[in-house]
Amino acid sequence: MKKKEEHPITKEKKHKARRRSIKEGIFSTANGSFGNRFISPLAIAINSSSSLVALYGSVSGLLGPLSQMFSSRLIERYSRKKVVLRGVLGESLLWLPFIAIALLFYYRIALQLLPLFLIGAFAIQLIFANMAGPAWFSWIGDIVDEEYRGRWFAKRNLILGFTSIIFAISASFFLDYFKKIELVMIGFVVLFTMAMISRLIAWHLFKRQYEPRLKLKKGYYFSFWDFILNSPKNNFGKFALFRATLAFATAVAGPLIAVYLLRTLEFSYVTYMVITLAGSVVSLFVLELWGKIADSYGNYRVIWISSFFIPTIPVLWILSPNPIYLVFVPSIIGSMAWAGFNLAAGNFVYDNVSQERRGLCVSYKNMLLGIGTFLGAGLGAILIKYIQTNVIAPIVIIFVISGVLRLLAVAIWLPRLKEVRKTKKFNGTRGLKDLIFKEVKPTVIEETHQLISIKKYLFDD
Repeated sequence: MKKKEEHPITKEKKHKARRRSIKEGIFSTANGSFGNRFISPLAIAINSSSSLVALYGSVSGLLGPLSQMFSSRLIERYSRKKVVLRGVLGESLLWLPFIAIALLFYYRIALQLLPLFLIGAFAIQLIFANMAGPAWFSWIGDIVDEEYRGRWFAKRNLILGFTSIIFAISASFFLDYFKKIELVMIGFVVLFTMAMISRLIAWHLFKRQYEPRLKLKKGYYFSFWDFILNSPKNNFGKFALFRATLAFATAVAGPLIAVYLLRTLEFSYVTYMVITLAGSVVSLFVLELWGKIADSYGNYRVIWISSFFIPTIPVLWILSPNPIYLVFVPSIIGSMAWAGFNLAAGNFVYDNVSQERRGLCVSYKNMLLGIGTFLGAGLGAILIKYIQTNVIAPIVIIFVISGVLRLLAVAIWLPRLKEVRKTKKFNGTRGLKDLIFKEVKPTVIEETHQLISIKKYLFDD
C-alpha cells in the first residue's frame, strides 16, 4: 500500500519541529547533566546510608511509571503539548527543594532529617518529570517518519550525548573545586539552579513546537490489567515483560554504582564522572551505526546484539579497581551496549503499537519496567544492608547477582520476540560493510546535515 503524500506545509512544520526538538533536547540534557546526575552524589554528601541511596532507584522505578499511567489518560482531555508543558514546568520548579536541602546542610540545620527530605523531593519531582513521558513519546513519533526513524533518533542522541558529556564533566570539575575549598553544598546549589534554568528554557521551546493533531478512535483504551493478561500472547507484551525482568536485574546493582565508586573506591567527583561518562563518548561514535542496523535489519536485531553484552557489565565493574580499567572496559562496553539497546527498544514500540495507543502502551510498558526497577532496587538495598562477610565486599556479591539475573532475563525472553517490520536479510560481513560505508539516503542527509552544528540549534530557528 502506497504511503499517502504529506502536504508540503505539514512537511515543513515537521521539519522545523524536528530541529526544535534537538534544541529542546540540548537544554533538557543540561538539566540532567547539572541536576539528575548529581542527586546520588548529594545523597552521599549529606551522609545518607548506602541502603538509602539504593532506595532512590527503588522510588524512581515505581513512582515514575505510576505518574505515566495517570498522564497517559490526560491526552483524552488535553493536547499532548499541554500535558508536556505542565509536566516540564513542574519538574523545573521542583529543583527548588534540592537547593533548599543543600543550603540546610550547609548551615547544619535538621541534618538527620535531610536524607528523608531528599527522598521526598526526589519522589515529587519524579512524578512531574514522568508526567510528560507518554505524551512526548506519542508526539515525537508523529513528527519523525518511519523510514529513517532509527537514524534520526541516533543523530539526536549523538548531539545530546555530546552535550551531556561536556556539561557533566564541566559540572564535576566545578563541584570538585567547591569541595576542595569546603563549599561543596554551595556547588550543589549552583548546579541545581542551572538545571532549573535549563529545564525552563526547554519548557519555553516546547511552547513553540508544532504538534500534529491526534485522533483517538473509540475503543482505543484498554486497562492495565487487560494489558497484563494479554502480554504473553503478543509481541509487544512479551517485549514489555522482557524489559521488566531486565530492569529488575539491572536495578539490583545499578543504584550502587555511585556508592561503589565514591564510597568504596573513594574516587573524586571528577574521577567518578570521567569513569561514568567515558563510555558515553565512545558510544556516540557507534550510535549512527546502531541506527542504520535498526533501519535496515530491524530493531530486534539491535536488541539481540546489545543484549549479548548487558549481562557482563556488572561483573566487569568489579574485576579491577584501577580507574583506567574502569574507563576502558565496563564503562565503554556498557555504554555501547545500552546505547544500542535503548535506541532500538524505543523504536520497537513504534513498530508494534498503533499511533493512537502509543502513549497508553508506553505508559503500561514503563509501569512494568518500573515495578521491575522498584523490586530490583529494593532487593539491592536489602542485600547491601544485610549481607555480612569478611571474605568479599557485599557490593561485589550484589554485582555478581545482578549479572546472573540479567543473563536469565535475556535467555528467557529474547528468543520469544520477533521483528514485525519488513527488513533486509542480514548477510554477515558484507551486510556490515554496507552499513558502515554505504551512503545514506538523500532525505536523511538533508534531515541530519544540520546536526553537525550545535550552535545552529541553539541560536537559529
